[in-house]
Amino acid sequence: MNSILAIPGHRPDTPANGANAPAKTSEYPSVRIRRAPVTTPVTMPAPTPQPTPPKAGSVPLDRAAATQMSDIAPISPPAAKEGAGAAADADGGLFIPDTSLGEAVDAEDEAENARAGQGKGGRKTSSFGDLTPRQEVYLGAICRQIAHNRFLPTPNKDEVFVGDGDYLAIGAEFLGHFVRLGGLKPTESVLDIGSGIGRMAVPLTQYLVPGKTRYLGIDPVADGIKWCQNAITPVYKDFRFQTVDLANQLYNPEGKVAGDSWQLPAKDAEFDFATMVSVATHLPPAEVERYCSEIFRALRPGGRLFMTAFIVRSANELAAPRCDPRLSGLVREKDQPCWHLRGENPMAAVGFDNGYLESVLAKAGFALLRKGFGAWHGDKSPHYQDILVAQKPRRSPK
Repeated sequence: MNSILAIPGHRPDTPANGANAPAKTSEYPSVRIRRAPVTTPVTMPAPTPQPTPPKAGSVPLDRAAATQMSDIAPISPPAAKEGAGAAADADGGLFIPDTSLGEAVDAEDEAENARAGQGKGGRKTSSFGDLTPRQEVYLGAICRQIAHNRFLPTPNKDEVFVGDGDYLAIGAEFLGHFVRLGGLKPTESVLDIGSGIGRMAVPLTQYLVPGKTRYLGIDPVADGIKWCQNAITPVYKDFRFQTVDLANQLYNPEGKVAGDSWQLPAKDAEFDFATMVSVATHLPPAEVERYCSEIFRALRPGGRLFMTAFIVRSANELAAPRCDPRLSGLVREKDQPCWHLRGENPMAAVGFDNGYLESVLAKAGFALLRKGFGAWHGDKSPHYQDILVAQKPRRSPK
């Protein structure tokens, strides 16, 4: 496979698991996180030896086999805050889902943030999706356990047809982005465009509250959808996956549905949060416009779209030493706001003029909440691709 086809959503800081990494199974029920009691520090017990799970990608475990495994992920408790007077969190037992995660900071949370560290004028500025210190500890713990939980559904390495790096670690990273940047709450329903082989879905199984949310993953690659239907849906009943036979020069060249005229298999105002991770990076402008329009229709008022992209700020930056050399071959298409790699499949990596995607979102009806440039430019950034977060207005304009 051409190396450019494996441009990651994130440039991993650590190498992927090697031959000595523990085996991973393809099925596991929801994981709960155990912490130490409030008053007395305890040592986490060693996990009870469990039956050897089947090879990843195999037939899902039946209910009896699944219940033989512990449903407690043995991770270290969140680090205590510095200072003798710091109090532990009140629950002290199982981590109860914090359903306030992802909400805008309110007056009470603002006071907590101010105690943790003040900004200009003695007050920390709040913005959409900011977390309190307690929420940040909770989110960090859940992301760490996802990245290291060998029991979560994980495909065989040769089955992963897009992206590189560690499957679970990248998924956990994006869960953090969804919450911190996109304001995703555990009680919200998610529409995942380009769900692939479940890299975003698996972490969401550990975050979304069962029975109160729903997830729909859509992708043109039938093999990826089939794996998700076999490995994820039987245990996580709120998670559904659907193949859409969209034509794409890279992933589905024989597809029968044109990407610039398709309709999402979703009702109006059905979802709260939509993702397009590494999707716009493989689409022409007309299809990006159609996707954004359809997502706007499928979102409830106040719903958000989380999109990653390659935004080209200037031709000069592509030749800069710090820019990812794999993208230095991007050339602008004549009379179009997009860029393609010279000598490659046009959809192998698509970049867009700075400002174009914002205009597409505005045309669809969205209001832009966040825009952040990624590490591929050579910028210091916690994410590799560029990120845009847009919101469907809560009230229709008069």
